[in-house]
Amino acid sequence: MRTHKVLLIPGDGIGPELAPLARDLLQVLEDRGIARFEVREAPAGDRTLEETGEALPRETLDLAKNWADAVLKGPVGESARDVVIPLRRELDLHTNLRPAFTLPGVPAVREMDLVIVRENLEDVYVGAEYSHGDLAFALKLVTAGQTRRVARLAARIAKERSGRATIVTKSNVLRVTDGLFRRISEEVLSREGVEHEHMYVDAAAMEMVRNPRRFDVVLTMNLYGDILSDLAAQVSGSLGTAASANVGDVKAMFEPVHGAAFDIAGRGVANPISTIMSVGLMVDWLGYGGAYRAIRKAVEASLSEGARTPDLGGGYSTVEFYRVFKRRLEALLS
Repeated sequence: MRTHKVLLIPGDGIGPELAPLARDLLQVLEDRGIARFEVREAPAGDRTLEETGEALPRETLDLAKNWADAVLKGPVGESARDVVIPLRRELDLHTNLRPAFTLPGVPAVREMDLVIVRENLEDVYVGAEYSHGDLAFALKLVTAGQTRRVARLAARIAKERSGRATIVTKSNVLRVTDGLFRRISEEVLSREGVEHEHMYVDAAAMEMVRNPRRFDVVLTMNLYGDILSDLAAQVSGSLGTAASANVGDVKAMFEPVHGAAFDIAGRGVANPISTIMSVGLMVDWLGYGGAYRAIRKAVEASLSEGARTPDLGGGYSTVEFYRVFKRRLEALLS
């Protein structure tokens, strides 16, 4: 049995409280004979910046590039841009995946079950901003090659689900950049036999609140995907339950969606579901789809049992919820 090398970056705020649970969850899977993991921790984030002068030390980046099969990253505070974006670029993590689905017992605006497939390396997030006096402007970068990579992954995911996808751009205004993304995406999805439609991002945002069941796989650009992903997470329940995957052809990085939540750090009340589901996405990417499905079922069973942290209206601590979840998961895996 292969041993998978996992680089764990605890991050800031509530991250160091959640990292041990991620380690324990991997140990549960190993104890059940599902997979083997070698886990190493490395620093990054605000505290690391204060201590070393670098938010993402070279040693951490080297481990991610040259040692790890996958990176499991906790939330980072104000230095997030200096940690996340370099990791995405250096590891060539071309696509961000954000599942959003309702969970039992979690108040939601609407029921949904969708995946946002977001281009992860281009758009205005290349950070090419300039100013001259009272003038400020930013470069928006879109390439056909990168769009094809993301669209091919969206097509694969769509064929594993309903066979349909929605492309989201603002190509009626940004005719060159968004127009290229739309054209290439439509070509790829048509070639792959995926039924698809196109929506402008403002209409898609409204429809995601009004009728999210219309969507299954949403293929979109970097900035729009960033915004729509958080919108979908909140409509479906809570950022505290949402997980994300940054994937490339070789490497991948997984992280909870919520922030560092400095206001509750150290109080033991953080919702661990986002971290749990991030581990689930990671093991799914590593090839253990059955383990991912068991993790999701165990989360759902725990919530149905009434286990909820304060952000979901309950009184369970972080550890108390995790213990309920672990008991459920072990029963499913036995």
